[in-house]
Amino acid sequence: MRIAVCVKQIPDTTKVEIDPQTRTLRREGVESILNPLDVFAVEQALRFRQEYGGEITALTMGPPQAETMLRGVLAFGVDHALLVCGREFAGSDTWATSLALARTLQSRGPWDIILCGKQAIDGDTAHVGPELAAHLGLPQVTFVKDVLEITPSAAVVERLTDAGSEVLSTPLPAVLTVLKALNEPRWPNLKDLYRARFASIEIIGAGELDLNAGQVGLEGSPTRVVDMFSPESGRKGKMFDENFQEGLDQLLRHLDSAGMLDARPGQASAGRGE
Repeated sequence: MRIAVCVKQIPDTTKVEIDPQTRTLRREGVESILNPLDVFAVEQALRFRQEYGGEITALTMGPPQAETMLRGVLAFGVDHALLVCGREFAGSDTWATSLALARTLQSRGPWDIILCGKQAIDGDTAHVGPELAAHLGLPQVTFVKDVLEITPSAAVVERLTDAGSEVLSTPLPAVLTVLKALNEPRWPNLKDLYRARFASIEIIGAGELDLNAGQVGLEGSPTRVVDMFSPESGRKGKMFDENFQEGLDQLLRHLDSAGMLDARPGQASAGRGE
């Protein structure tokens, strides 16, 4: 079985700066980590290999420092790592990112299963997995919470929905985006940590993928961040006495004076135990 796992490097902080011109994150000087939700996709790939054999390739698009993150992925036991890298990709939105990843997978395929985490926590769009499937012309199943059966030609999985969950079968190859409920990730072992330190990571540029500036980066991104800000709240809190009964009486008097108990007659007296 040939398995691909798409992972992403994200800033290890909530205090990131935004470039005022491009409205993209300034990543220089900010420590980065593997997107936490991608760990579950990596673990599932390892379980597939353990049960069915084969090899795993991790793939990301990012700046040169993403190589450190990929070595961390290799330390889990992943066989190979690919880094799509170049200034042409800077500022890519999810559509441009998924296009670059799809071209890379096409150039290194075929694949039996392509795994992604549910979403990246720095953007929370959950777009890349489905868009990757669209670029590749493959079936997809999102929000996978359990893998029930794998055959050479199909996978039976359970996925989370707004209404609960559903079990379905998809032909292979397919793209699966997985939830953290799917498994419990393992810790890297010493052997794989040592191997990852000296492993070769293949760097892939836009030219090799036959992509131009109009297809990736800011120019190739159909979506734009117009503005980014933290919402401000004008509401102020009010503290009441820490003693429960006195605090409750103060709260009820405050609500009564604000006219907020009128709609529910009898609540004030019931609250006082009268």
